[in-house]
Amino acid sequence: MFTFKAFRAIDEPEICDQFIEGHANVLKEYGVTKVTSSNNDWKYNPYVFVVTVHENSTGNVVSGLRIHIASEEYPLPLEGAIAPVDSRIFDLVAKYRNAGTGEIGGLWNSRAISGYGIGAIFLSRTSLVIAEQLQVPTLFALCAEYTLKPTLQKGFEIEEEIGNSGTFFYPKLDLVATLAILRDVKNLPHALPVERDFILDLRKNLECTRMEETLKGPVEITYQLKIKSPNWR
Repeated sequence: MFTFKAFRAIDEPEICDQFIEGHANVLKEYGVTKVTSSNNDWKYNPYVFVVTVHENSTGNVVSGLRIHIASEEYPLPLEGAIAPVDSRIFDLVAKYRNAGTGEIGGLWNSRAISGYGIGAIFLSRTSLVIAEQLQVPTLFALCAEYTLKPTLQKGFEIEEEIGNSGTFFYPKLDLVATLAILRDVKNLPHALPVERDFILDLRKNLECTRMEETLKGPVEITYQLKIKSPNWR
């Protein structure tokens, strides 16, 4: 029913364009017309990796997310988002950058498939599957209120040194965002056992088809998570 595909952004420009269109449509539905994390320059960024969800019956991209690897040349989107309210974000990212760190962002889900948990549950898990291929020991996530809980369940912790104990208004004044950090991508020590087991198992089976139990019942998902060009260093 769905296929999850992981790739380096610069390797798949056409799929990136479908991602951009779908993400923009979702943001408009929520009244957001301009947001730092939706700047489309990322598709030319050699430090960006993507997972898209394709509906098998149509081939359409119906959900997606990105991982941005931090570099001095290409700052993380969250740096630009948070800096106007707390400039300490630059030092925080720099602290982890040399060893390798990144940001999970741009997560969106088409309303046409809402209710399955495809984005918030399954797609977010795949970000930690491909993160191991990228060999980044830490990851950041800028969470909306509805994505905070599933993010914390995967082993992230709230970064309380930024903003008001980790929270601030973004992308507009009536929406609260929270900065979270995963300090051990490889072992996921703070993840719920069900989350850790799922992610570690999928890391061993990057190319497979499985019947997953979703919020709307069993759904067949094909995972194509082996990245052809994972070496960003």
